[in-house]
Amino acid sequence: MTRSNNEIVLQVVKGAVIDRDPTVVRQYLGANYKQHNPVIADGPSAIAEMIPTLTALTYEPGMAVADGNLVMVHGRYTGWGPKPMIAVDIFRVEAGKVVEHWDVMQEEVAAADTASGNAMFMRPE
Repeated sequence: MTRSNNEIVLQVVKGAVIDRDPTVVRQYLGANYKQHNPVIADGPSAIAEMIPTLTALTYEPGMAVADGNLVMVHGRYTGWGPKPMIAVDIFRVEAGKVVEHWDVMQEEVAAADTASGNAMFMRPE
């Protein structure tokens, strides 16, 4: 059974960041994995080496949206910085492997402190 790009990305996120399972790298990252986060190097080995260091990090995935070979996941990282961070992680998938990653992150602001009163992050129902 072939997995969708959305399923592949969610398995990578769950395996790497939630379960901290380095075997997800071998199974789901391409050999020429390209990274656009300024503090993480290119290549699957950089992710494999980072996974065991994520002991203080928690991650809550939110909505995931796929458009062709691109998948975007909206989520909350706690422990990445001094305050929770809301992020959109963008992954490019080719032939069943994640081959590229970008992210956009910002510190979370409580809904009561926003001009709209809306939360920055909500778990999907």
